[in-house]
Amino acid sequence: MAHVKLHIPGPVEVSEKTFRAFCQPMIGHRGQGFKDLYARIQPRLQALLSTKQLVFLSTSSAWGVMEGALRNLVTKKVLNCMCGAFSDKWYDVARRCGKDAEPLQVPWGSPIRAEAVDAKLATGQFDALTFIHNETSTGVMSPLAEIAALKAKYPDVMFIVDCVSSLTAVPVEFDKLGVDVVLAGTQKALALPPGMCLFVCSPAALAKAATVKDRGYYFDFVEFQKNAEQNMTPSTPSIAHVYALDSKLEDIFTEGLAARYARHAQLAQMTRAWAARHGFTLFPEAGFESHTLTCVNNGARPGGRVINVPEFQKRVKDRGFLIDGGYGKIKGTTFRISNMGDETEATMKALFAAMDEALQGL
Repeated sequence: MAHVKLHIPGPVEVSEKTFRAFCQPMIGHRGQGFKDLYARIQPRLQALLSTKQLVFLSTSSAWGVMEGALRNLVTKKVLNCMCGAFSDKWYDVARRCGKDAEPLQVPWGSPIRAEAVDAKLATGQFDALTFIHNETSTGVMSPLAEIAALKAKYPDVMFIVDCVSSLTAVPVEFDKLGVDVVLAGTQKALALPPGMCLFVCSPAALAKAATVKDRGYYFDFVEFQKNAEQNMTPSTPSIAHVYALDSKLEDIFTEGLAARYARHAQLAQMTRAWAARHGFTLFPEAGFESHTLTCVNNGARPGGRVINVPEFQKRVKDRGFLIDGGYGKIKGTTFRISNMGDETEATMKALFAAMDEALQGL
């Protein structure tokens, strides 16, 4: 069967080099070989996140650590900053974990802004907040630095940040931001197979977690710290993912972080330009568009061209590419095109050519 190239918001395409690394022979996860592997990648993980803290490896989707952060850090009440399907879901997960939670809801397509967060935190009710930097359901990138600046005003509130689809595409400087948790899945801009989550915790977050008696085991932040100090993980890791991550970090730093960020910005702008050229508008509020995917408006908002999205998807797929037909309540009234990971100007132009053909007669 011919491979259909992925331009969905995740998983994204994985290079042959990365797959070869993924398929290396197994080693014992408590042996010196694994410890050496983790020790080798730790400095590059720290450079990627601009942190002096240890970076942890969780064999789970990002949702595992997202739920774990709630269990480790919420003892009073959590403020869930909600601007799309995945940030909205964090509120649901908080309640399923038995946490007292309150939504800070903005319309889909709009970003989370510091003024609204400040007004909520000023009530003194909250000891944690959840925030998604890049909401893939809507293609909105909220201003992380603006939100993180509030930490200085509310030092006792744990700031939990999902950078699942922004890490390696834009700068995420953990120590400078001053937030408490940053987490990212492997299957987005990192361009690895799904199944692992990277995360980092502040000293304050680790200290808070140590006081929480029902934080569980698998996602116990204190256990992650103790094990990472020995270049290990609390439970059996996906060793194949760690091999692949080692290979991918080599690629990232060979390219250079600044060049990688610039490439993602350029490809996102090319995608927006493609949409405009065909008469479409964008779903996100102007100025807050994602650098890793483009959410094209197809009737969810007034104005712009409207097409039959399922038919468009089918035609694009027939030409060897998979794009996304929108998510949740805006499925079909938007569609999404990913440019994250290893994509280049040439690969995106190939996608645009296929989409140009697919649009004919729609």
